[in-house]
Amino acid sequence: MMKWIPIALALMLAGCSSTPEMNYYQLPSASKSTVVSSREDASRPAVWVEHVSVPDYLAGNGVVFQRSDVQYVIASNNLWASPLDQQLQQTLVANLGEALPGWLVSASPLGQSQDKLNVNVTGFHGRYDGHAVISGDWILEHQGQIIKRSFSLTLPQNKDGYDALVKTLAAGWQQEAQVIANSILSNN
Repeated sequence: MMKWIPIALALMLAGCSSTPEMNYYQLPSASKSTVVSSREDASRPAVWVEHVSVPDYLAGNGVVFQRSDVQYVIASNNLWASPLDQQLQQTLVANLGEALPGWLVSASPLGQSQDKLNVNVTGFHGRYDGHAVISGDWILEHQGQIIKRSFSLTLPQNKDGYDALVKTLAAGWQQEAQVIANSILSNN
């Protein structure tokens, strides 16, 4: 009986020392892809999403969570599947494409007569009170005119956990894309 005790202890320690599971997140977009001929593209109004920037604390791999009014934690096991700035740009292009039917929206330069959009995201994280925070500003260059707007969204999460946080952040980002699209349409 005594010789089984070290084996049982070893098994218990092995069970306790297992490494936590890594989770990777990608922002979903509501875009439907369409194929349009290049002849049609030339006559369509166009928007170039030139750049989406994020501050250093959001530029790492970990999803960010705000623990208090002054403390932020960068997750080590809940990670972005690709850099957040790239995900934000890709989903913004997809969401704007959905919100601007008849427009050509791209992350690459499109020609001489395109609108140009740059976005600076200052907040894209979860918060201790169960809300997702999305903030920043964007600048749209439209026919020689510059339009600058700030945004600040605080959205409640429906559930706890990183899955719900990422879905809430994506919904807020899509909401801001609609605001940008409305501004583009009203200035066109």
